[in-house]
Amino acid sequence: MSQTQSLSTDTVVATRNARRTYYLGEPVHALDGVSLSLPAGSFTAVMGPSGSGKSTLMNLLGCLDTPDEGEVEIGGQRVTELSDSKRAHLRGTEIGFIFQTFNLMPRLTAAENVTLPMVFNNDVETGRRERAEQLLTRVGLGDRLDHVPSELSGGQRQRVATARALVNEPSLVLADEPTGNLDTDTGAEILRLFEELHAEGRTILMVTHERQVAEHAEQIVHLVDGEIAEVEQLDTDASNKRTVTTDETH
Repeated sequence: MSQTQSLSTDTVVATRNARRTYYLGEPVHALDGVSLSLPAGSFTAVMGPSGSGKSTLMNLLGCLDTPDEGEVEIGGQRVTELSDSKRAHLRGTEIGFIFQTFNLMPRLTAAENVTLPMVFNNDVETGRRERAEQLLTRVGLGDRLDHVPSELSGGQRQRVATARALVNEPSLVLADEPTGNLDTDTGAEILRLFEELHAEGRTILMVTHERQVAEHAEQIVHLVDGEIAEVEQLDTDASNKRTVTTDETH
């Protein structure tokens, strides 16, 4: 079974009949013919039980893995046709990652953590600090530039991670359980930040197992056994978040 979403001609990333199988004694079909398109400026949440293929889908969209069959396209480029070095360059320039565990370098300051993607992409050193200061101020940490992660709260660390994800002006932001290690109030602050980024036109895909977190998006993609079982379009009125339409494939 596969379901194709064609929401806009201005597509940032798309999978077409993507399949990914792992062999752990016997074949495990992590993704089984998934087709999904994310238009520019969209905010999509992905939900599903453990083993449904959420992480595999994010890895494909983030150029961390390639499908056994089917296609992944980012900005019109077929990822499967790129060399490893070109795929790494695409990943570093077009995609920003935000992880549940923050993945910050413990001995680097907040500003240094934010500029890491610029270093890896061999961007000129001039302006790195200014760019980090700009982004950290944007996420409310302008007074924490020189603090290392151990001196920051969980929510502050996630804000640093968010600033780092934005430093190269990516066309796509991938967030893997971004509120998973945060308390309720701090998680709500991060979600408000995501909504602000979305309002500015960022394209965001967020994996979460929490329904109330997913409802901050425009649509929810439900994965079951490696397939898209349902796509919900949500009311975009922040004061009245609710499901208004449901597309189902059986």
